[in-house]
Amino acid sequence: QVQVVQSGGGSVQAGGSLSLSCSVSGRTSINTCMGWFRQGPGEEREAVAYIDTDEIATYAESVKGRFTVSRDNAKKILNLQMNSLKPEDTAMYYCAASRRADFCSSSQSAYTYWGQGTQVTVSS
Repeated sequence: QVQVVQSGGGSVQAGGSLSLSCSVSGRTSINTCMGWFRQGPGEEREAVAYIDTDEIATYAESVKGRFTVSRDNAKKILNLQMNSLKPEDTAMYYCAASRRADFCSSSQSAYTYWGQGTQVTVSS
């Protein structure tokens, strides 16, 4: 059984930094598309960033230049470094893993395995 366990997050003032990590267990490889999503209060879940097996990352316009996604396949870990945080970044953040290595997408339906969610709160 595949498990995706998240860590990190918390509260910070605007302009600060936080990092998130997730580890994947129960699979021999995480060499598939992986991504981070978030859901703010009263909002729909949206893609923040995703990274393919060639470690090419794609970011939402709202986080470009501030967030960095990275992966360590050997350790089966996905990371998200968040800098210059803004109050509008406040949300529950979710790590997600696809079963596919040949296709990456910002669509939630492309991902099969999800983490439990981690709260990120940015105060002004």
